[in-house]
Amino acid sequence: MKQLRFIYFVLLFLIFFSNTTYSQFGLSTDVLKLGTSLLGVDKLFKKPAAITTAFENVNKEGSQMPDFFKLGSAQPLYLLPKAPTGGFVLCAGYYEMTNKSYCLHAGTFAPSKGDGYMYAPTEGSKKEIVTAILKSAENHPEIEQHKIQVLLWAIIAKTKFVNFSTEVKLTAVTLLTKKQLSQLEDGALGFLPDEVINQAKAKLPESVQTVFEAENSIRGLITSGNYTYQEMEKYAILAGIAPPRTDYPSGIWTLHPDGYYVRYIPSGYSVTKVQIYVPKELIISLNGKSLIYDATNDIACPANTGSQRLAQTNEPLNPDYTIVIKTDCNNVN
Repeated sequence: MKQLRFIYFVLLFLIFFSNTTYSQFGLSTDVLKLGTSLLGVDKLFKKPAAITTAFENVNKEGSQMPDFFKLGSAQPLYLLPKAPTGGFVLCAGYYEMTNKSYCLHAGTFAPSKGDGYMYAPTEGSKKEIVTAILKSAENHPEIEQHKIQVLLWAIIAKTKFVNFSTEVKLTAVTLLTKKQLSQLEDGALGFLPDEVINQAKAKLPESVQTVFEAENSIRGLITSGNYTYQEMEKYAILAGIAPPRTDYPSGIWTLHPDGYYVRYIPSGYSVTKVQIYVPKELIISLNGKSLIYDATNDIACPANTGSQRLAQTNEPLNPDYTIVIKTDCNNVN
């Protein structure tokens, strides 16, 4: 019984700290494997997913094919009035913005030409944390997009905050409150050796195995602190192209729950063109109530489940503020 308690303690210690830590203490992988067997590998990997949004979450009712609306030139979305709580106050018309976006699905293919993306809300155990990071980033333009992406990958991969490298910790501390930082420990894992990964993979569907391995590799890199962005990207972004689904083509419109239409045209995972069509009838029906577009809780979700879901932001890339918007937001008649 004492031996079982000791093994149980060792296993928890290794999981919740890191592979580096167990090496420092001189403990063997055999002990870890024995402890895993005793506890049951299933229990180790029933940690809640940080973000669970999938194409099954997309409400496809009211969606329209790319050429359904006969629209003219789009107005810059970023020139619309700013909302006090974040985002933009929508007026009747057609708008677009090329903005920063972020990968929220490690171990999948980057967007490619022809991929159909549709709106879905952010869901999962870390949805508030992800939204908070995207909102806070707007106020910290000094933080490079790559650094924010690495932080998001660390969270998606269930990395414990205590195992973050110094640079990732600094990004997290800048963008999150103390309470939010403490929430990063919930449901997190340490880096797991190949023996444990292989044992777990046997119990996972084939479609999940690649993601599972990618997340563990990211945890290992984050913990080591010795990596380049390109090395991190190699595990997060699969090489090659996932075949697109022709039933949900690029440029398909999603009917947003708030009544307007939105579509996404990604250029890789870090840049997305967002286009929004707001029917005049919708604005009239609101009787003066504001209609807000706040992208920080929006995910561009791929119809192809092998491609990456993309978090959206309110941060335009290369905005031109010399343009005068033609839309008269005060006139809805």
